[in-house]
Amino acid sequence: MAKADLAGMVKYCDQTLGTRLVKDYDKAWNGLQVQNSGKVTRIAAAVDASLATVRMAVEDGADLLLVHHGLFWTQRQPWTGATRDLLGLLIQNNLAVYSSHLPLDLHPSLGNNAILCALLGFKRLKPFFQSHGQLIGMRANVAVSRQTLADRLRRATGGRVHVLPGGPEQCRRIGVVTGGAGAELALAAAGGVDTFITGEGPHWTHSQAEELGLNLFYAGHYATETFGVKALAECLSQKFKLPWVFLDHPSGL
Repeated sequence: MAKADLAGMVKYCDQTLGTRLVKDYDKAWNGLQVQNSGKVTRIAAAVDASLATVRMAVEDGADLLLVHHGLFWTQRQPWTGATRDLLGLLIQNNLAVYSSHLPLDLHPSLGNNAILCALLGFKRLKPFFQSHGQLIGMRANVAVSRQTLADRLRRATGGRVHVLPGGPEQCRRIGVVTGGAGAELALAAAGGVDTFITGEGPHWTHSQAEELGLNLFYAGHYATETFGVKALAECLSQKFKLPWVFLDHPSGL
């Protein structure tokens, strides 16, 4: 059975993703969140670190779990109930957890935004949408109808796409920020786009999209953020000669 050093894999991820250079939300805690005994034989990837995905990783026999949303977005103190169960599973099954949030959103080849843009057929991408002092999204100039774009997006994500048609029927300046960027619709409009693709947003963005003259596409927070962890797992698999699996546990959001 092939084995790799956890420390070497973490160093490779940190360097490849520029983990220490990317600013993020305090609760993201990018990088290694849980150690194991130091060796990795099988990689699992999931969008979210949770009791459910940790159980799935254990059942699959993984000893490294790669996630986009780490363990600390919600309070983990005290260590009782589900949190106690989760921590127990991690320790008892020697499962390490590595998390990458904004570093995995903005990466030019492994990132959620870059891969989604490629699946949509967008080329000559430019950085777009500032968050925490850096541009985390992608922008493309391309002529495509709203309906065609919705169809492409539905195929790319494999799920439902909700379209708020506040802008022109022919989309020409398209911004993409995966996840939950809908509440920042004004920021997207200030970036000069007529169409904005993200995962989810609040109810009031319906009227705001109309007022801003912006097409708004909601393709699901989860569905738009499966790409990065898969790409990172595949990259590590090739680099360290280890098998990997994607653990699909959709939120429906």
